[in-house]
Amino acid sequence: MSQDLASVAKERGIRYFMISYTDLFGAQRAKLVPAAAISEMQKDGAGFAGFATWLDMTPAHPDLFALPDADAVVQLPWRKDVAWVPADCVMDDKNVAQAPRIVLKNLVAEAVKKGLHVKTGVEAEFFLIDQDGSAISDTKDNAIKPCYDQQALMRRYDVISEICDYMLELGWQPYQNDHEDANGQFEMNWMFADALVTADRHSFFKFMVRSVAEKHGLRATFMPKPFPNLTGSGCHIHVSVWDESGKTNKFLNTADEMGLSAEGYNFLGGIMKHAEALAAITNPTVNSYKRINAPRTISGATWSPNSVTWTGNNRTHMVRVPGKGRFELRLADGAVNPYLLQAAVIAVGLDGLATKADPGKRLDIDMYELGHTVKDAPKLPLNLLDALRSFDKDTSFKAALGNEFASAYLKLKQLEWNSYASHFTQWERENTLDI
Repeated sequence: MSQDLASVAKERGIRYFMISYTDLFGAQRAKLVPAAAISEMQKDGAGFAGFATWLDMTPAHPDLFALPDADAVVQLPWRKDVAWVPADCVMDDKNVAQAPRIVLKNLVAEAVKKGLHVKTGVEAEFFLIDQDGSAISDTKDNAIKPCYDQQALMRRYDVISEICDYMLELGWQPYQNDHEDANGQFEMNWMFADALVTADRHSFFKFMVRSVAEKHGLRATFMPKPFPNLTGSGCHIHVSVWDESGKTNKFLNTADEMGLSAEGYNFLGGIMKHAEALAAITNPTVNSYKRINAPRTISGATWSPNSVTWTGNNRTHMVRVPGKGRFELRLADGAVNPYLLQAAVIAVGLDGLATKADPGKRLDIDMYELGHTVKDAPKLPLNLLDALRSFDKDTSFKAALGNEFASAYLKLKQLEWNSYASHFTQWERENTLDI
């Protein structure tokens, strides 16, 4: 039985609720509802026009209602009289199958049917830039190798510590914050949890980071590659699968060299098997492919994969096994939809378990230096169009995510690609004007 939001409002002094859902492109949509009206909204949902957001709908569709998940409510630490509530999209009394949170909940339920609880943690990287987006916000942050730069980190102490304090207050158990490999780039880590909880927290984290940055006169961006000569922003995801009680790690085998069980290898095999199609979800924008296919950056490495390979504790591969009983997928970037990231990983992992997929040979080489010598490893897509084509061909992956979702996603993302492809660039003028 979900908690009563009207009672929550009274107990915590909440005046308004932000009933929020995330659309197919990862945009967060919300309505601000006064506490006096929240009981009705909790029962019937807040009304939206689906076509006005990135969902595959028309103006003729009936109202879309966002039903708040009261058990996931978050009181804004920086604005205590407002609470954020993630919502599930409903139309004509049925769940909207293409809505990302619904897609994830369906896959979580599928895993639970099999006695599996997927637990994940994410590493969300972002840049702090100036208000117009043209440059990083700290002009002194100009080192060639700025990763872990303590002076640059402390110059942004007010922003980073405020966000971390809020995560502590919310009980997320944050455990480290650092300046990342690009100038102006940061990463903040909090404890892993069940996949849906992580997705909700990831979604709120992006909202919180942007809000706190704005409060300090800055702008935060999760754009994968905002600056051509700097390392892009990834969103690495750490994955483990547990039993029904959530106490026994089914990926763990201490006798194995990598610390992985047969189920762990099969789940990993599903990721390797579907990697090229997976990229359409984990790397969802035109700009995403400027990151995973980037030339060497100023710091000396891109820190992103371009081939479908896995390894032990080696950051130059698409998947690494940094510790026993879990692995890290390094493919996704900052633009990834928090709900679709979790859903896609569960979908391909469950397929790997069902088909006893073999992840293939482990490679322990430095892929940045010797990747060109690996002839049999598939390459990741070169652009969004290639990724969408791979996704469209992967019928089992589409079915696992839901064919209604897959159809809607492909349609809208193809329109996005067409819009990009029809755009005339300065490069074209500079290189073909005199042909």
